[in-house]
Amino acid sequence: MSSPAVLVVDDDGPIRRMLERTLSAEGYDVAGAADGGEALAAVERSVPDLIVLDVAMPGLDGLAVCRRLRAKGLALPILLLTARDSVADRVDGLDAGADDYLVKPFAPEELLARVRALQRRGREPNEILAYGDVVFDLGSRRAHRNGRELGLSSREGDLLELLLRNPGQVVSRELALERVWGSRTVASFNAVDRYVSYLRRKLGEPPLIETVRGVGFVLGR
Repeated sequence: MSSPAVLVVDDDGPIRRMLERTLSAEGYDVAGAADGGEALAAVERSVPDLIVLDVAMPGLDGLAVCRRLRAKGLALPILLLTARDSVADRVDGLDAGADDYLVKPFAPEELLARVRALQRRGREPNEILAYGDVVFDLGSRRAHRNGRELGLSSREGDLLELLLRNPGQVVSRELALERVWGSRTVASFNAVDRYVSYLRRKLGEPPLIETVRGVGFVLGR
């Protein structure tokens, strides 16, 4: 059984490295990100089991990262770290989609306890989508085919979810742009085709996704 993956996001290098060491010493598989943009790119590559996320960062702050992750439907646990301890600040963090809120300075033992509590909460039953030998756990965002984990990026997972919710039906490129990219204007049909190609490659043989020329794609027709 693999170690839980934790993404630590903090623009303060010494604090980020301290958090990474603390979590690694407890057996977590830890990756770090120095800002919000880097965090979103890391999640795009591989969705972690949990995110430890600083609020006050230049550019894309922790609240904005939270909102973007939740807007994509990602249900992974998020623990916010901040020096702001007012009730209004806590409400803002929870309203942005965080699961818990830890005020700096904090003891490493409290951080680890909060992480363990969020892990337990994350083990509650989640919706499972399946088609043939493909199984996608929407809570963990992990997909398997015939027992083999597919290792999907965030966008590949969103695309697979859309197809699994519409088996045997043509999913147009327009619908994919709206549901997966959030708008028909932020990406092109070529981007949809490219990610369908990535998804096909990860799903392997026999092929499951058919192209409907000039329209879109269909799962298992």
